[in-house]
Amino acid sequence: MTDKPWRDVIAVNELETNWVTRVEVGRKTIAVYDTPNGIYASLALCTHAGADLCDGYFDDHVIECPLHQGAFDVRDGKPVAAPATRPLQVLEVRVRDGMVQIRV
Repeated sequence: MTDKPWRDVIAVNELETNWVTRVEVGRKTIAVYDTPNGIYASLALCTHAGADLCDGYFDDHVIECPLHQGAFDVRDGKPVAAPATRPLQVLEVRVRDGMVQIRV
């Protein structure tokens, strides 16, 4: 069990429905994904070439990079399409009192 605190990042009702929403947390950009199976989050930069995934195409649970079309499963960060080969850094997420929270 981790002792890192939870931090509110965005209200659930402010999320783009079935899409990805950009959230700034300190100096980091976080991608928050509204999927049919729940809410997930990752660092927003593609691990292949550093493009902003918040500008990519999102479908179900896969985010596609807008630069080279590498893709990742947002549930676990695993790459699912080349040229992406390194996983995304996914973040622990929960919803409390209408707020999406991540561990910081």
